[in-house]
Amino acid sequence: MDIKETDILGDQIANHWYYHSKAVAMMRLIAKIEAASILDVGAGSAFFTRHLLSHSAVKEAWCVDTGYKCDSDEDYAGKHIHFRRTIDAVNADLVLLMDVLEHVENDVSLLTDYTSKVPSGTQFLISVPAFQFLWSGHDVFLGHKRRYQLKEIESVARQAGLTVKHGNYYFGVVFPLAVVTRFAGNILGERQQPRSQLKQHSSFVNGILSTLSSAEHLLMQHNRIVGLTAFCLAESR
Repeated sequence: MDIKETDILGDQIANHWYYHSKAVAMMRLIAKIEAASILDVGAGSAFFTRHLLSHSAVKEAWCVDTGYKCDSDEDYAGKHIHFRRTIDAVNADLVLLMDVLEHVENDVSLLTDYTSKVPSGTQFLISVPAFQFLWSGHDVFLGHKRRYQLKEIESVARQAGLTVKHGNYYFGVVFPLAVVTRFAGNILGERQQPRSQLKQHSSFVNGILSTLSSAEHLLMQHNRIVGLTAFCLAESR
């Protein structure tokens, strides 16, 4: 999770409809993966790592982010998290890149680098923001370089030497609302103005958006049509 968004949501991250729903989607996509150790690349606040440690059999996590001031370690849910600015080889069963590749100029190069750090057969779960036509000041605020179609992120994974196992869009139910909101902002000249669209909603609005997104979980793995997020599940060779 981007540290900029941590500053906005504070200690309400886990309750925010977007991050709660995305964490549940992540768990569904990796439900059949038996992982004892994970590597979370561009982990930021380690929101997704903490969710995994709390809700799965994962015993140890390595969180890598150049934004960390120094290396450190902590226990969470009785398990170990190692925070590192950089990392060499690591024996991880699962690698997370949750909204990371859109931040770098050369996405293939970054992914290839981490593919070389883990054993053959390691699973990779990648998420990226979807559809370039949804570009807005929110992307500028977060320092994004691009947004992706599903076939594009799958191509990046293959170019990095991974075998793509599955891909799907998510947040398809709220997609129309996002389209209207972003097009309206672009008409008003906000397309290139750095401004986060993430906000703390009332419990009523948060509940509605959470319910809509949760209703999508059962069918999301079949959605290759539309959504705000593109997921790609792949495996190192």
